[in-house]
Parts: sequence; structure tokens; C-alpha cells
Amino acid sequence: MNQDLSLALALADEADEVTLKFFRAASLKVKTKLDRTPVTEADLAVETLLRERLAASRPGDSILGEEFGVSGSSQRCWIIDPIDATKNFMRGIPVFATLIALDDQIGVISAPALGMRWWASRGEGAFCNGRAIRASRIAAIEEAQLSYDDITGWDSKGLRAKFLELDRRCGRSRAFGDFWSHMLVAEGACDIAVEPEVAQWDMAAVKVIVEEAGGMFSDLSGNRGANGGSGVSTNGLLHSQVLKILNDGTDGTDGTDGTDG
Repeated sequence: MNQDLSLALALADEADEVTLKFFRAASLKVKTKLDRTPVTEADLAVETLLRERLAASRPGDSILGEEFGVSGSSQRCWIIDPIDATKNFMRGIPVFATLIALDDQIGVISAPALGMRWWASRGEGAFCNGRAIRASRIAAIEEAQLSYDDITGWDSKGLRAKFLELDRRCGRSRAFGDFWSHMLVAEGACDIAVEPEVAQWDMAAVKVIVEEAGGMFSDLSGNRGANGGSGVSTNGLLHSQVLKILNDGTDGTDGTDGTDG
């Protein structure tokens, strides 16, 4: 295991201790950010801790975090989401995680209340709790399982009809949401995960893990980066079909225009 991945896993251990201490605490303090999203004292504590550890262990590297923005100017950049699914965390729902990435090379996602951790390093495969994971080999969209976050984001992007068309074409759909949707794709339990609105810290670790598991990641336009905007994870075999439906309303196989009227 390379040293950067070892460090990321050690950072995740420390982050888990903090999040579990605050999880379901009656005294948890919550504020509302300028973008009207919530931030808890746990979010702030985790990101502060990770920044301190990285400053000591990798002083030349830069850091991008959800709560405190960018520090440093190095091209080597650690990307942190201290708590993905903060609203779940606030409600006592155990589906939340700390996301840690190093550029496009290392990804660690740790969900301590679920007892789950996923990680990957370029060229070294993807793992969950030490077990190698692989994306599915389902090639027919009518046999695919879709996971998503909610409908609201698709409404705000004017893509509700196209999302519902994708949902209609898939064999099964469930709203697991957030990081978990994408990790289920990496494990082969789901075949497609889609989010219309995401930030870079939401997707940096996801991309590395999904791709090292043999899947494919892009935004809705097909851009293979993880710079935010939107996120689509698939097993790879279904990727072009999914993008075509979400962009055109059709996968080009049956002549439908994808409208819901």
C-alpha cells in the first residue's frame, strides 16, 4: 500500500472517532450556511482535524475542503468532505461518511455508523472493508438497478422528465442517496447512480473508487473529470445509454422521445 493511501486511511480513522462522538448527540450544534445548507459542529471539527494532520504530514500539499475552502497552491491537492450527507447525520440516519481524496489518485470513503469503508488507489484496485470489489456486468438497461438522491435537484435543472424516463427504463430503482449510491455501483450491487447537483468534494473520492472497481464516472455531459456540477457512476457498460437518456430522453434503441406526457 502506498504511503498516501496509508495516510488517507489513518485520517479516516481519526475522522470516524469524531463523527461517532457527535452522532445522535442531543447537544449537537447546527448552523445554516449562506447557501442555506446546514453545517454541524462535527463537520467543522472533522475538517479542522484533517487539515491539521495534513499540514503536519504533507506540508507542501494544498487542501480543498467543503467548509474552509482552498489552502495552499500546490498541484498536489487533498480534497475533503468532512461529512457527506450532513442532513442524514443530523437526523440520526447512519448513512453518512467522510470523503478524502488526493487529486485523481487516492479515494477513501468511510461510513463508520454503517461499519463500511471503501478505498482505492490508481492501478491498485478498489476495496470495501479489505475485500476487492468490482462493478457489475449488466449490459441491458431494463435489467439495471438505479440509485439516486432525490427528485428536487432534477426539477431545479429542468431534467425531471428525463430522469423519470431513466427511472422508467431501469428494472429497479431506490433512493439510497449521496456517497452510498456510487459505492453500491462500485460494489456491483447497483448499476447506475446519478446526481444532478454535486461539488468537487462530493465526487473526487467517488470517481477514483468507481473507476478502480471497473466502472465509469462522468458528469451529465460526459466529462470524465470530477470537478463538480453533476455526477454519473455506472458499471461502464451502461454509461452511454444513461447519458443519452438524461441528455436526449432516449437511448436510441426504441424511437421514444423520452417525454412523460
